[in-house]
Amino acid sequence: MNYVIGVDIGTQSTKALLVSCTGEIIAQHAKAYQLDTPKPLWAEQWPSVWYEAVIECVQRVVEKSGLPAEQIKAICVSSLYGGAGIPVDTWMKPLYPCLIWMDRRANDEVRWVNESVDLERLFAITGNSVDSYYGFTKMLWIKRNRPDVWERTYLFLPPNSYINYLLSGEVAVDHSSAGNIGGIYDVQQRTWSEEMLDKLGIPSAMMPPRLVDSSHVVGGLRSELAACLGLTAGTPIVAGGVDAAVATFAAGVTRAGNHVAMIGTSMCWGYINQQVDARHGLISMPHVHNSQKDLYIFGGAITAGASVSWFRDTFCQSEIEAATHLAGGDVHQILEEKTKGIPAGAEGILFLPYLMGERSPVWDAKASGAFIGLSLFHTRAHLYRAVLEGISFALKHNMDAGAKGAQSLDDKLIVVGGAAHSDLWMQIIADVTGYPVYTIQENVEAALGAALLAAVGVALVDNNTAEKGWVTLVPRTVPDPTVRAIYSKVFALYVDLYPVLKPIMHRLQSGAEGSDESEITRAEVNFVDEAVNEKTILAAGCPQSNTAQSRRP
Repeated sequence: MNYVIGVDIGTQSTKALLVSCTGEIIAQHAKAYQLDTPKPLWAEQWPSVWYEAVIECVQRVVEKSGLPAEQIKAICVSSLYGGAGIPVDTWMKPLYPCLIWMDRRANDEVRWVNESVDLERLFAITGNSVDSYYGFTKMLWIKRNRPDVWERTYLFLPPNSYINYLLSGEVAVDHSSAGNIGGIYDVQQRTWSEEMLDKLGIPSAMMPPRLVDSSHVVGGLRSELAACLGLTAGTPIVAGGVDAAVATFAAGVTRAGNHVAMIGTSMCWGYINQQVDARHGLISMPHVHNSQKDLYIFGGAITAGASVSWFRDTFCQSEIEAATHLAGGDVHQILEEKTKGIPAGAEGILFLPYLMGERSPVWDAKASGAFIGLSLFHTRAHLYRAVLEGISFALKHNMDAGAKGAQSLDDKLIVVGGAAHSDLWMQIIADVTGYPVYTIQENVEAALGAALLAAVGVALVDNNTAEKGWVTLVPRTVPDPTVRAIYSKVFALYVDLYPVLKPIMHRLQSGAEGSDESEITRAEVNFVDEAVNEKTILAAGCPQSNTAQSRRP
């Protein structure tokens, strides 16, 4: 029997699965870490944290499996959307943290692009719009605010591409990661756009020239790492891609009309299409399967599961304490039990889940979260239900926008991610969207998709298996017509609420911004240089990331 390893680098943890070529999960391991948020609306991570986690997770699944190294035929890494990517110097040393998808600091750069660039041309070339979510605006932030970093930058590498480099010594960027940068990728030609790079003032030399499909083998595992990981030197390293698309692939979404919602820290809802219109307000990139033809078009909320975690940690100490005294206690189950008697609509409370600004279809970095309709009557259970409903309304908001450009949408909605553990939430989603909800029996998403890409990359599975995937879809629930009618009215209020509150949100944000982000002191520069040196100390027994390759690739 042959086996592969799929790894998913997430916002708060990295997971690895060792899987047979028939899709059986043999071993799995995860490592958690914290996101760096040094200022309001900033979100970044040093890549050494990811590398350390990948090394540990791969080591552990190989150890747990007990398999001989020669039976493990490939590794594939999917990753969170890394925004600008990691700026590295000519020695491939990271110069600055990766500004990830959640980071919203590039507001001035968004204004500059809107005022200085032909937006219709940008939309037509890239299939994407302009926002601080996109990597190209984050690149411009580094150019404007960290000229010391910009001048030393040799390449920008997406997270999975950088980890693949450390594993194999080869530099390549998959099309999903390149397209998700927005602004500088030609979605029709499947290459970097020299025209937009020139208009934006980003040197084309900073873009890695080797663009590959997500199932492409970029190189072989370096011999220095093989013994550390318990694998064979030269084990193929498969390109991988952006986690949302990889999770979609894991769910068997490979044909036009298929659509899936991935609800973890953030929420992404997407579907497969062959063309895109950026005016619909969603994000587009080549899919990780059939990437030369198909596009993965998606929208999402920045803080979905993160809103639930924020509410739990901020307001639910008694429930957290109660869960610690129960065998296998889960604070969310306790909260849901208390919420059962709360009717749809949370008896007059609406929640806007804009806790880090918002992505599609709002596209407002200064949007902020809100509870509306509070009274002395309401309890913590009302608020918890309102949080779940607010995220579900954000999902429907994206689905309504995306449906305008879809050729068709299937008559079922697949939901993957942590939210799928909640029966209450699945019912709310069915009632809000009007779709029957299906989930995945195997309870894994992007890491399994990465494993499937690995198997495709080394020809362990055929195309038919690749398109169907290794997962089993399970019918979960169907909409209740009575509740659906209630939610239709509440959703209309949800859509109306943001435009009304927007001026107040912006005034509040303006008052909280504080000092000018563009002021960079010598102390900050020194801090970055020291942090680079400190954070390259990695897993014991494995080569350090800053010494993986002491030359240009």
